[in-house]
Amino acid sequence: MKTASIPSLVFLLTLFSVHGADDMKAFPPANEGMIRHVLQLPLQKDEYAFKVELIIGKTVQVDAVNNYFFGGKIVEETIEGWGYPRYNVSKLGPMAGTLMGVDPNAPKVNRFITIGGEPHLIRYNSKLPIVVYAPEGVEVRYRIWSADPNTKEIEPG
Repeated sequence: MKTASIPSLVFLLTLFSVHGADDMKAFPPANEGMIRHVLQLPLQKDEYAFKVELIIGKTVQVDAVNNYFFGGKIVEETIEGWGYPRYNVSKLGPMAGTLMGVDPNAPKVNRFITIGGEPHLIRYNSKLPIVVYAPEGVEVRYRIWSADPNTKEIEPG
């Protein structure tokens, strides 16, 4: 019985080491006109206390007064046969914004304008890369959110 379990153990260790060494095998190169963005997160002690916010946008010249956003969305897809998530942004929609009056002689400024809507938060997982496919010219940024380790009680009302 010991001889049967040792080859099985060697097989599993080989499988896991090859699998961990080439996580990008599951993520194909980007199609024409698209860029594959890859983020490998560092190991955290308690990864359940963290989230990653994906921020998609573009740096453009606009006035310094109005608030702007792009149409568009981040679509999560599970890679068949692997079970890994990947994130796709097919295009940035038109830019929209508030309509406050601005001095026509005021200089334009470079600002990072993002896709509108709620923040796109995903699970923190240092074991897998976060892979985002986005059109050329689109910037992919991220922010790490962490929970306060202290909880607070809500008083009965």
